[in-house]
Amino acid sequence: MDRFTYHTRGVCSRAIDIAIEDGIITEVRYLGGCSGNTQGVAALVRGMSVKDAIERLSGIRCGFKSTSCPDQLAQALSAYLEKN
Repeated sequence: MDRFTYHTRGVCSRAIDIAIEDGIITEVRYLGGCSGNTQGVAALVRGMSVKDAIERLSGIRCGFKSTSCPDQLAQALSAYLEKN
């Protein structure tokens, strides 16, 4: 199992703790951000493949920001794939 922390940029959450096993997301925990939304995103991606989560979450924006907490998760997962 791989565990890592991704430090977010441009959003309310400060970081995302992520666990992945065999290409499947097993746990996501946001540090900061809108509690209900981040818990919802974390619950929805649990059990999802890394590639599917990237495809679904990439490019989501929060208001006038160029990114969002879901988009930051997609960026974290993309960085993970690049390293592995």
